[in-house]
Amino acid sequence: MGALKKLLVIVGVVIVLFVATSFFIPKEYSVERSITIDAAPADVYPYVVDLREWQKWGVWFKRDPQMVLDYSGPDRAIGMRSEWKSATEGDGEMEITELEHNKRVLYSLYFPDFDMGSTGTVEMKAVSDGTQVTWRDEGEVDNNPVNRYFVLFIDDLIGPDFEMGLENLKTIVENKS
Repeated sequence: MGALKKLLVIVGVVIVLFVATSFFIPKEYSVERSITIDAAPADVYPYVVDLREWQKWGVWFKRDPQMVLDYSGPDRAIGMRSEWKSATEGDGEMEITELEHNKRVLYSLYFPDFDMGSTGTVEMKAVSDGTQVTWRDEGEVDNNPVNRYFVLFIDDLIGPDFEMGLENLKTIVENKS
């Protein structure tokens, strides 16, 4: 019985330390990736401002071809929305919240399964060898210790998808006929 009691105390201390430590982890996160595309911003912008076009370059759509998509609101304008349902990629909602023609698309994301949202930006800046496209997503988690630890790994989880998506976007834009 003494060994079981010691084990329970140790487990209790580990849980308390896990929870207490989580409050020192920032609640905010930001994931950002960039790529240079050999094209003018005006050639890149149509693939970003039209949420239907994201199916051509977003990795999530390619990983689940059975994803159910629905679009609403004005096309290629503030208020355009996409909603998706996916057994493998999860469910979500995205809405364009702000636009700067040929420069920037801001959006909000919401994942109902996790009751979690974020905001994102895809910026296009003319540079000497084409357009630098920067994709950024930022958000904040609640005080749940598990969510706080999730912040530590979010760049490693989402960053590769951003990189592959930007590579896909580059390929599409540079090879369009």
